[in-house]
Amino acid sequence: MTDLRTAARDDPRERVAGSSPAARSATTTEAPPGAFAVATDGLTKRFRSGQVAVDHVDLAVPRGAVYGFLGPNGSGKTTTIRMLLGLVRPTSGQAWVLGHPVPQAAGRVLPHVGALVEGPGFQPYLSGRANLARVDAADATTDPRTLARRTDEALERVGLAAAADKRFRQYSLGMKQRLGLAAALLRPRALLVLDEPTNGLDPQGTREVRHLVRELAADGTTVLVSSHLLTEIEQVCSHIGIMSGGRLVRQGRRTDIADPAQARVEVDTVPAHVVRAAEVLAALGLPEVRVAGDRVGAALGATDPARVTAALVGAGVDVAALAVRRPTLEQVFVELTGEGFDVAR
Repeated sequence: MTDLRTAARDDPRERVAGSSPAARSATTTEAPPGAFAVATDGLTKRFRSGQVAVDHVDLAVPRGAVYGFLGPNGSGKTTTIRMLLGLVRPTSGQAWVLGHPVPQAAGRVLPHVGALVEGPGFQPYLSGRANLARVDAADATTDPRTLARRTDEALERVGLAAAADKRFRQYSLGMKQRLGLAAALLRPRALLVLDEPTNGLDPQGTREVRHLVRELAADGTTVLVSSHLLTEIEQVCSHIGIMSGGRLVRQGRRTDIADPAQARVEVDTVPAHVVRAAEVLAALGLPEVRVAGDRVGAALGATDPARVTAALVGAGVDVAALAVRRPTLEQVFVELTGEGFDVAR
């Protein structure tokens, strides 16, 4: 197996929105570049009703990344995740997980993947500990002699040690979600797929999950997390993919997800220099020059802010402050999907 700690953060291919790493493969089952923990090429799911739930999606999730999967209800996120886990067969296209094609090699790769999808399902009359034992028994690749130690460690990690022997039916929604996370952590995983992992958790539980995701990523685990909580995505994710209408409309590093062409430069100056500052910005070729009081702004595009500063100073403009404003993740989401973030999941 490829070294699970290999990261793709410096691979220029993964910075291209909507690019298909798998498209470089010679055949539909040849593994994509080892820099990707998850890659898809034209992944499509069309149901018998004719509905196209996922439409030619090209995911590129770098190894070691925390990849935030965003999109409104019905955008195709969960269907995409289910195809990656071999739970749903694609109509066309190909997916690779940890370098192996799925669903063809699902039996070989899934033991290295932990997943929590659409809420955990456990036996209601068994304790949390007993439920984890049943989950572990279904995995022929684990060592039953280490089950007790691994179960205790997983329960401790998600804050359920004190409730380990309590029946699942008596768990709160947040506790059930924690047990699902514990099941995904019963053994070391190269990839963790989490669908709404903070659902039902209080603020403290949400912070603990956020810390856990960071800890796992630091250890080399790739995390693919689907969430409707914008603040969580912004705080923990290194990369983001946005779905809309079954299509992947944008993906890339979190810091690069906004269109660079939408950046604006804003200059604060003295009243006497406002007109001169506006003339300098226009002379640099910056469009949409606007004046508001002592502030002058313009669309920055690909222009280096340092060049703007030098031109202003060279023209004798007193620069009290210069800032570059870029669209927020929420603004990008609304622009790409046409939906407010409160309906996303």
